[in-house]
Amino acid sequence: MVRKNAVKAALVSAAAVALTMIPLSGTSYAAGCSGSGCDNKGPVTYGCDGDVTTMRSVNNNSRVAELRWSADCTAGWVRVTNNANPSQYASYATIEKYDASGNLLKSLRVDTPPYGQSDWSNMLGGSQYYYRICVRFDADLYPLKCSTKW
Repeated sequence: MVRKNAVKAALVSAAAVALTMIPLSGTSYAAGCSGSGCDNKGPVTYGCDGDVTTMRSVNNNSRVAELRWSADCTAGWVRVTNNANPSQYASYATIEKYDASGNLLKSLRVDTPPYGQSDWSNMLGGSQYYYRICVRFDADLYPLKCSTKW
């Protein structure tokens, strides 16, 4: 009887510990970086891809670039989607970070993925800066298209 009670107590303790390890519905986790501390870090890796807003969008010959912004991380990145038929021409998207005087501080680039797919750059962060995205489809045939700064 004593052994049976000890086994029951051990099982109850193990169950209680296991239940504390299960996240509750709606639980959010703290972002792994904030502001300029997110510069050149991946939005998914650092938990910044949850509650995201598209602030700007640019289309260049069916290559669509979006400025994605995470308020939790105070950082943004460019997501590029290739909605065009396969092409031999190279294309890419950039996110640019500017100071209040309009000086370009940093720029990150991501190549356009294969047809029907999306990819994204690493982040640039900080609420005191301005951001712009651009998308290029074959430098010789189509001009660079950029968003307004945000």
